[in-house]
Amino acid sequence: MKKTLFCLILIMSFIFIAPANAAPPVQGGIAVITSPQDNATIRGVVSITGTATHPDFWRYDLFYAPDPNPTGDWIFIEVHENMVTDGPLGTWNTTLIPDGVYQLRLRVIRRDSNYIEHVVHGLTIANRLPTETPTPEATPTPLPTPTPLPPTPTVVIEQPPTATPRATSTPLAAGTPQPTRVIREDESLIGISASGLGRAFCFGAGLAVGIFVLLGVLALLRSTIVWLARRIIRLLRSTR
Repeated sequence: MKKTLFCLILIMSFIFIAPANAAPPVQGGIAVITSPQDNATIRGVVSITGTATHPDFWRYDLFYAPDPNPTGDWIFIEVHENMVTDGPLGTWNTTLIPDGVYQLRLRVIRRDSNYIEHVVHGLTIANRLPTETPTPEATPTPLPTPTPLPPTPTVVIEQPPTATPRATSTPLAAGTPQPTRVIREDESLIGISASGLGRAFCFGAGLAVGIFVLLGVLALLRSTIVWLARRIIRLLRSTR
């Protein structure tokens, strides 16, 4: 008996209370969002337009939520207490939320707390535009470098050197008799003696000069050796 009474009370509560929470549509009211529309891409501060009217109007609210919304949780945007017919309903600053896909809801509430609503689905928020990949500049194809032609070979015709004849004195072999100078009859004895004296004088003068030069060189070498020896002795003494 107690179980039957409890079930009866539960059924009556469901019948009378559930309709009030379900908020069925009421004739004469309009709740519609005309912009943005389903599957639109939005960014920045979005202007929401549409109609929110009802004969027993109290207020209308704007909400958004992820799409899909399995938890049924909505995030409040704005509330207004004036009816709007085909005009601006409010603004939505999408820069405050991450990019993604969302849904937008308009709910018109009448004075008995019942309401009518309209939901826009598939709104893509894209405030952070993808970074454009710079287009690589086309590298010009290098033109082929002309191969320089080999230099024209210069033909040099070498001629064999012309040998310059030199006077070669042929030494006389030992015991070879020298040719006897034949004194012609027209040569005088005075000419022969003068020529011999001149040659003897030149030979003697050259020999004397050579001896003097040799003696000068020896003297210079001697003085140089003496100077070097003294210099070395001084250096050895200074190092001690």
